[in-house]
Amino acid sequence: MKALVAPSYGPLDQLVVTDVPAPRPGPGELLVQVEAAGLNPLDGALVTGAMRAMMPVEHPFVVGMDAAGVVKAVGEGVTGYEIGDAVVAYTHFHPGTIAEYTTVAVGPNVAKRPTGLDAVRGAALPATSLTAECIMAAAEAGAGRTILIIGATGGVGSFTVQLAARAGLRVLATATPADADYVRSLGAHDVIDYTSTDPVKEAQRLVGGRLDVVLDLINRGPALLDTADAVKDGGRLLSTLMGPETFERDITVVYVRMSAPEGKLQHLAERVAAGTLSVEVAATYPLDDAPKALAEFASGRYSRGKVVVTV
Repeated sequence: MKALVAPSYGPLDQLVVTDVPAPRPGPGELLVQVEAAGLNPLDGALVTGAMRAMMPVEHPFVVGMDAAGVVKAVGEGVTGYEIGDAVVAYTHFHPGTIAEYTTVAVGPNVAKRPTGLDAVRGAALPATSLTAECIMAAAEAGAGRTILIIGATGGVGSFTVQLAARAGLRVLATATPADADYVRSLGAHDVIDYTSTDPVKEAQRLVGGRLDVVLDLINRGPALLDTADAVKDGGRLLSTLMGPETFERDITVVYVRMSAPEGKLQHLAERVAAGTLSVEVAATYPLDDAPKALAEFASGRYSRGKVVVTV
């Protein structure tokens, strides 16, 4: 089968679309013929080796972890799925999804794709929407609270804006002027132009003080110390990136990691199909252009939504 492959750790320009053996479903697994695969920031880090210490990969490495497709075979012991079922899946890159075929274990990381959810939007859904759900759980904030979302236009940020707004929070979101209307359409109450002002100071000005929750999807390491200034005493700073272990002020810091509770991906897919959640796809590329897709995605060319490779 054809797949996007990294022959070794190294720069993104080493990526090639080439033939590799097709995977076979083991016990409890589905073989999925991929129709579309979504890109995530982690994909590039796994290729370059930036995450080598925490998440080593074997080479040749097939890239990708989100997919939408059709079940072509079922492994021993599989129940609830049949050949021909349309699905969305998160494989955690074992094996990769930017390929003609992938496998996924039956469980919380795979869901039947409901009518009304096409493959492209389905492929953009799993990792980002599940991460946003984990962020909201970590926020421990309900209606009437305030949240600042730094990095609101990306895949995770756009889902979090929607979930927070629907939970009744006042959402302050960072965006460029060109994306201001977009984040408002997602549910943001206030939009902060991070290109012309300090988001931390502007957020405090808008609410008249510090906020209950701040989510920073952009900054990492010591830079989070500056972000923390926007959090009120007893509030929460959330990040999907690495940062300091201790902060001087009395705030709770949570470094959020994605998990998939049973049934959550199915529920999210159904909400998108019903139109109560939206998925922004900034661009699609054919499989033959997958190296270009990942390079342009990693370069920051697209300021909002997801990039998807069609197979």
